[in-house]
Amino acid sequence: MSQQYEQLLLQNQLCFPLYACARKIVAQYTPYLKPLGLTYTQYIVFMVLWEKESVTAGQLGNILHLDAGTLTPLLKHLEKDGYVTRQRSKKDERITNITITKKGNELKEKCKNIPLELAANNEAFGSTLTQAEAKKLYQLLYKLLG
Repeated sequence: MSQQYEQLLLQNQLCFPLYACARKIVAQYTPYLKPLGLTYTQYIVFMVLWEKESVTAGQLGNILHLDAGTLTPLLKHLEKDGYVTRQRSKKDERITNITITKKGNELKEKCKNIPLELAANNEAFGSTLTQAEAKKLYQLLYKLLG
C-alpha cells in the first residue's frame, strides 16, 4: 500500500486493538454469565444498580456509555424478568427511574465471585499485565472516555 493510504492500515489504528481487547475481555465473562442468563451488558447494568439501587435511565446511559437504543430494550427485558422496575418521573415524564428489585439484588450473591474467579484463572489479561500496567491502562482508558 502506498504511503498515501498509510492511515488506512489496520496496524496504524488505535481503535482496532481497543475493539479487539474489549471483545476478548467480554468473551472471558461469558462462561460465568451465561449460566445466570446474563449478557455482559446486563451484568454491568446490575453492577451500577447494586451500587446505587436507583438511577434514571439517562444516568445509567451516561455511566455505562450506552445509548437509549441499547439501554431501553435491555431494561424492558430486565423488568419483564422481575429484576428491575421502570417508572416514569412524576415531575418530568421524559425521565424514567430504574430501581433494582429484591430479585435483582439476590443475583448479586451469585455474581459476587465472578471478578475473583476471572483474576484467579488469569483470564481477561491477568497473566499478561503487571498490576502497575493494568492500573495505568485503566487510567488511560478512562482518560480516553473523557
